[in-house]
Amino acid sequence: MNVHSSKYKCTECGKCFSENKDLARHKQGHSGEKPFECSVCSKRFTQAGNLVTHSRIHGGEKPYKCHMCDKAFSQSAHLNTHIRVHSGDKPYKCSMCNKSFSCSSTLQSHKRHVHSSRKPYHCPYCGKLFKTNIELKWHVRIHTGAKPYSCRHCSERFTRLSQLKTHLLKSHNEGTWFTCYICQKKFSLSGNLKRHVLIHEGVKPYVCGDCPKCFFTSSDLKVHLSVHLNYKQFCCYFCDKYYRHKRTVKKHFKKCSAVHGFTVI
Repeated sequence: MNVHSSKYKCTECGKCFSENKDLARHKQGHSGEKPFECSVCSKRFTQAGNLVTHSRIHGGEKPYKCHMCDKAFSQSAHLNTHIRVHSGDKPYKCSMCNKSFSCSSTLQSHKRHVHSSRKPYHCPYCGKLFKTNIELKWHVRIHTGAKPYSCRHCSERFTRLSQLKTHLLKSHNEGTWFTCYICQKKFSLSGNLKRHVLIHEGVKPYVCGDCPKCFFTSSDLKVHLSVHLNYKQFCCYFCDKYYRHKRTVKKHFKKCSAVHGFTVI
């Protein structure tokens, strides 16, 4: 065993690194520091490599080509994942259930959603637990009503910066739209564009550990996992029935509230 493999440990999340420079780079994700800015759309990144990869979205560059079919990709990681579709290689094995995966990010997602129950951040108002500090911050604003992001053109205020950016684009035409280089469809958020581009590229990096289904985003996988876990987190206030999905409990709640003499608008 390499005694130095866990020498540098992140005090925020417990993740370990073999070199101090890797830990320092990782900590930028917790601090929110993003020193690298895109000259086209002003999006900022914690690492220079991420900026280089992002720049290909604007240029439409796909330098990584599959030698077994005609698909090409903007990132080498996407190509490596794609090649395993041809080879069937799944080199990343879960140490807890022995399931295998084609890429490390899918393995980490599997561990996080299936095996991990660690939620070190708790809400001081209601006690609800969260896996990350940023999730807790967003949740607390539900209790406080805090809307720290204000529009410079009107009186609108928002709980998240992404909401403000979307408002500025749609209401005041301020900022830069993120445009798909394949079909020219426009998005107000870079994350939505990234998800959209994966559809064109045919890359579904998030694989369910319990069935062969694959998904474009971790949130899609998380919703799907409830099918296997039979986990019902949404409860009706009136009859205490539980449901897997928020949209289902909302639909039920309108009918149930009417039965109890209430009208939900």
